[in-house]
Amino acid sequence: MAGIVVVTGMAFEARIAAGTDVEVLYGGHDGKLERELAERLRHPCDGVISFGVAGGLDPLLMPGSIVVPERIASGEQSFDTNSAWSAILRNALPAAVGGILASGDAAVASVADKQALQRASGALAIDMESHLVARLAFAARVPYVACRIILDPAQRALPSAALAAFGRDGHTDMKALLSSLASHPGQLSDLLQLARDAKTAKTALRKARTTLGLRYALPEAPVYLASA
Repeated sequence: MAGIVVVTGMAFEARIAAGTDVEVLYGGHDGKLERELAERLRHPCDGVISFGVAGGLDPLLMPGSIVVPERIASGEQSFDTNSAWSAILRNALPAAVGGILASGDAAVASVADKQALQRASGALAIDMESHLVARLAFAARVPYVACRIILDPAQRALPSAALAAFGRDGHTDMKALLSSLASHPGQLSDLLQLARDAKTAKTALRKARTTLGLRYALPEAPVYLASA
């Protein structure tokens, strides 16, 4: 049972990521995703890619910008992505930037918190899945990389309604979103801006997925990628 394993957070990302010879794992920030990936990596696979959207930390990166990092940082831990595969991804996506991707179990929502994390880590962006990919794939000695598209830039905070709507199963909880908006209607303009940013990010994510092809640019015989 080889092929590519794609890990992402939300159902819409999983739909974009899907394809032939690809197995997509998504959602489950209550520990479910981590358990599913750990179990999957007990069996052979050609490589793991963390694919989806991310929050911007570098103020130069606007919605739709592509990050293909050399390193994934999570707290005191740091993992280098597979250099050969990452180089292939950046060659296929010339607009992509390298550097550090931060990743953790919680969203970083405020502008102040984004700035603080950027200063502390030097990271370009942050997501909530890549640290799981890096840690588990490294332990399983499976090649791993990340390809993330900026959704909310460093200059904009995530409104509380958006955070409330982030379902643990990877689907949008519209009831929670509307409840938060009813309680704090002043966030409507921020939500509308987020929707515009999300449209831009989704378009870029689809384009990247098409460009990378069936195997996310991983060669058919990735012998030289054997080391994670």
